[in-house]
Amino acid sequence: MLSRTASSLYWLGRYVERADFIARLVEATVRLDVLSPRPAGEIAWASALAVIDAQEAFEASGATLGQQAVARFLTLDTSHPGSIIQCLDKARTNARAVRTALTRDAWTGINRAWLLFDSRSSPGGATATLNLAEAVKAETRGFEGAIHRMLRNQTTWFIRLGQAIERADNTARLLDVKYHILLPEGEMVGGVVDRDQWTTILQTVSAVTAYRWLYSDGLSPANVIDLLIARSELPRSLAASVEETVELLSLLAKRTGHHGEADRMARGRHARMMKTRSADVILGGLHQYLESFIEENAELHFAIGRQFKFA
Repeated sequence: MLSRTASSLYWLGRYVERADFIARLVEATVRLDVLSPRPAGEIAWASALAVIDAQEAFEASGATLGQQAVARFLTLDTSHPGSIIQCLDKARTNARAVRTALTRDAWTGINRAWLLFDSRSSPGGATATLNLAEAVKAETRGFEGAIHRMLRNQTTWFIRLGQAIERADNTARLLDVKYHILLPEGEMVGGVVDRDQWTTILQTVSAVTAYRWLYSDGLSPANVIDLLIARSELPRSLAASVEETVELLSLLAKRTGHHGEADRMARGRHARMMKTRSADVILGGLHQYLESFIEENAELHFAIGRQFKFA
């Protein structure tokens, strides 16, 4: 496989995963702000921007912090590289470059997601925004399902590798933002707003039901942290993403013969993750742990590019 093709497949996976995550983030933030018994208001939307490190970009746009402005910025703003429409446009460009390697179902999923934004200038009110986010999620799920029904070869492995690297970054950033969110004046840790914020994190990664299955003692920040870091049963946990990265790099090494720096980094990270206990992470500093993980994940991303000679 040409390195240019491998790069397009890898980035296709990353951009689709990113679009799906931002749709989930927008949906969860709308629910936290509008549908919660105690609306979070500007705090919710500021935290959504913080998750994807877009505070400065939003401020530069001159818009006022609030549901309409931030929702549009995260979904439809073509000047913001992290918006859903931009992610889908880049995913579609990469998909077009490798069109013959994709099944009709996979291509259709990308194209239909992109067409959701055709001639749309606003995400609308809360209900319309929720509907748009749900539509994006449905199409990206369709794409992911199509990938899992394709031949298990380099094409699917590079796409899934991109998804695994992106998913790890997204989950770490999401969890780290809760560390920075300040509760409104008069609100207590463990109170209604605090619980809503932790529940929103679970909703963003579709882990509410999983949490109930695995923990019987009610909603607890320590348990949410444990679920999203150390429980490989949850596909969007750091542990699951780390494990999947090692598996995919191993498959690619056997097929392509490219084995090196990225494999060593991924295996080393996996070995450390298997020894990680969430209680130790909390005692040692959750923010410091997640910041280190995000940096290491970025280093692994660049190592993958070097190993497979991405253009």
